[in-house]
Amino acid sequence: MSSAVDAFMEQVKTKNPGQPEFHQAVFEVVSSLMPVIEKNPKYDEYKILERIVEPERVIMFRVNWVDDKGEIQVNRGYRVQFNSAIGPYKGGLRFHRSVNLSILKFLGFEQIFKNALTTLPMGGGKGGSDFDPKGKSDNEVMKFCQSFMTELLKYIGPNTDVPAGDIGVGGREIGYLFGQYKRIRGEFTGVLTGKGRNWGGSIVRPEATGFGVIYFTEEMLKSKGESLDGKTVAISGFGNVAWGAVTKATALGANVVTISGPDGYIYDKDGIKGEKIDYMLEMRASRRDKVKDYADKFGVEFFPGKRPWVVKADVCVPCATQNELGKDDAENIIKNGAIAVCEGANMPCTPEATEIFINNKILYAPGKAANAGGVSVSGLEMTQNAMHIGWTAEEVDSKLHSIMQAIHAQCVEYGTEPDGYVNYVNGANIAGFIKVADSMIDQGVV
Repeated sequence: MSSAVDAFMEQVKTKNPGQPEFHQAVFEVVSSLMPVIEKNPKYDEYKILERIVEPERVIMFRVNWVDDKGEIQVNRGYRVQFNSAIGPYKGGLRFHRSVNLSILKFLGFEQIFKNALTTLPMGGGKGGSDFDPKGKSDNEVMKFCQSFMTELLKYIGPNTDVPAGDIGVGGREIGYLFGQYKRIRGEFTGVLTGKGRNWGGSIVRPEATGFGVIYFTEEMLKSKGESLDGKTVAISGFGNVAWGAVTKATALGANVVTISGPDGYIYDKDGIKGEKIDYMLEMRASRRDKVKDYADKFGVEFFPGKRPWVVKADVCVPCATQNELGKDDAENIIKNGAIAVCEGANMPCTPEATEIFINNKILYAPGKAANAGGVSVSGLEMTQNAMHIGWTAEEVDSKLHSIMQAIHAQCVEYGTEPDGYVNYVNGANIAGFIKVADSMIDQGVV
């Protein structure tokens, strides 16, 4: 089995040199799938693995814009349309200086399986730019977004490809992008999700990923006769995902004691609740990457340059970015007696960390399953746009909760091992793969 995985990965690396994040994502999935491929010759006959790791389309383009000083700036834009076997491409846009083809291919590849798990008809895609909104004026962000959309709109549409937000792309950016699309195309359609509530957006979308992570965590704990009530929770990040996770975990009776940023992490033994949760929104709105502001305001401990995984907690929820939790962090989490790790970010745990969690048989949920709440509500937003209706917060939250329960059930169905341990990584990969692979076979060699 290992030799088959190694041989396949050698092909992937040869065809996609210098793309470590993409290699990492493919290796994790293929390691889960190889036994399924060997038991089901049809997948090998139709070369599903070889086809599924190749994007259907990669679009790369120049983005010219003029800053407030009148100087011309040049950025690079991307859209990776990875797989449309079960629906139009769906996935976020990321604006950050670190954006490159490897990161977007990793995210787009993950999105295929994540979207399949949601039970909604959405394919996988991802896009973005190396443009960084931080430090830019609203006018500069608007000019960039308008230039970016002028090129992107050639390739997207409500039944073709429906982008959303991601790191660096919030409500402001989605508004500028949508405005330019509408201006040029002359139509008001659900071509983007994460829109403002006044003009087609869905209630609960900003907090959906964080809510979904906690709903998934609660389902995992229930499988062991546990709940979040009374549990100590460590969370990383302080953006929308972390804010949603803190909000829902606190509502379910947990005591969240950490959040983090690029400058370090804070430890609040009394719990992040009430006005402290509201302050997280203020921090995000300020577009500053400093959680020390929280420590200064509420008089709690701040640990510069550190990650929160040394803190003793029952549940750990990494919500910051990819590969933020490594081998040493995982060993600390195990040593401190955590019973569950649930990924809020995309691939925040390194392969070494993942292996430690699985070998120690703690509850461990990969991002493609646990953080699918965001794209799920984006899918619900697409439905509301298509039907020209709007649902209440209670309706959307209820549908989100049901979707996360269904994702958990799929992971259990395909990931339960002979000893009863649920390998959520295998379960998520296999469940998502089978749905997409069978659809690809049905549609022929296209």
